[in-house]
Amino acid sequence: MARINTNPKLVAIFIIYFFMTSHVFTHGAQQQVPCLFFFGASLTDNGNNNMLNTVLKSNYPPYGIDFFAGPTGRFSNGRNTPDFITQLLGFNNSIPPFATATGSAIAKGVNYASAGAGILDDTSRALGDRISMNRQLSNHQTTISGMSSLLGPSTQVQDYLNKCLYIVEMGSNDYVNNYIQPQNYPETASLTPDQFAALLIQQYTTQLNALYTGGARKVAIYGVPPVGCIPQVRAMFPANASGCVDYVNKYTQLFNRRLKPLVDNLNANLPGAKFIYINMSGILISIIASIGASVFGTPCCAVSSAGVCVPNQAPCKNRDLYVFFDNYHTTEIIDRLVAARVYISILTTHYPSEIKNLDQQ
Repeated sequence: MARINTNPKLVAIFIIYFFMTSHVFTHGAQQQVPCLFFFGASLTDNGNNNMLNTVLKSNYPPYGIDFFAGPTGRFSNGRNTPDFITQLLGFNNSIPPFATATGSAIAKGVNYASAGAGILDDTSRALGDRISMNRQLSNHQTTISGMSSLLGPSTQVQDYLNKCLYIVEMGSNDYVNNYIQPQNYPETASLTPDQFAALLIQQYTTQLNALYTGGARKVAIYGVPPVGCIPQVRAMFPANASGCVDYVNKYTQLFNRRLKPLVDNLNANLPGAKFIYINMSGILISIIASIGASVFGTPCCAVSSAGVCVPNQAPCKNRDLYVFFDNYHTTEIIDRLVAARVYISILTTHYPSEIKNLDQQ
């Protein structure tokens, strides 16, 4: 494995970012919302795939090498972005995965995310089982039913859920593990990139409306990050001079550009709705550009053909200098920076309002 250039400028950048964001994570904020729900894929998953029949698992070393509980099902060397966001919002503990959430714990929220999940049910089927967005919504209905025994009548549950925050991270796998692999997903191969983006938005609109019907009012929707830059995609296709597979990023931008109008329509047509769009592509590109392109050229761990870490092999030692831990997923330090950007909006990447303002409404 190639070694990262540890030049003084690069180290200084990390030190600056650390001090710029560390106060946010250590000030002991009061809990800002009664509960927090995560929907998404592997960047958000914290254990839901552990018992599934899939190659997309991370409940073994070297995952969790820097996490106090060891390997838990987080696709990271340590904490992931939801862990940091949860801390920023003042929660004492991370939000549990649906697979293990029981009893009164669900009143604080549930994480439904599943590695490989997509807006489309068939996304990632070549890799095994996964909990699609539609299945995650079904699991959320189970949680809502369980809340009735804790909070009382359904009207009280709805009032409670109206005050909670929902974070939705979907769409990446629909490209990486569907559209750009026509040999495995012939049903979408005949669609133009614009038609495919329109299909995703059509399905996503129905799903987000269902989330609203279930009680969600404050919802943050992530845009798709620049997946043409992840090692797995760069191993599949020739990279451009940018270091990324540019046409894949152009595909995802067709989807991202439709998210702002979708947010506008939801807010205009659903009473009390406060949906926001988070420009994850802009956040990640700015972070990667700040720390130097050489950092994201190689994953920290040895990876299998599926792009996840080979079990029980030692990862790189200087993990704070790597963007990617495996061929898909970022390291803890990047997740920390992303969470800080998402929360305090270091750059103007949120539309139409910041998460911290959303929480206080």
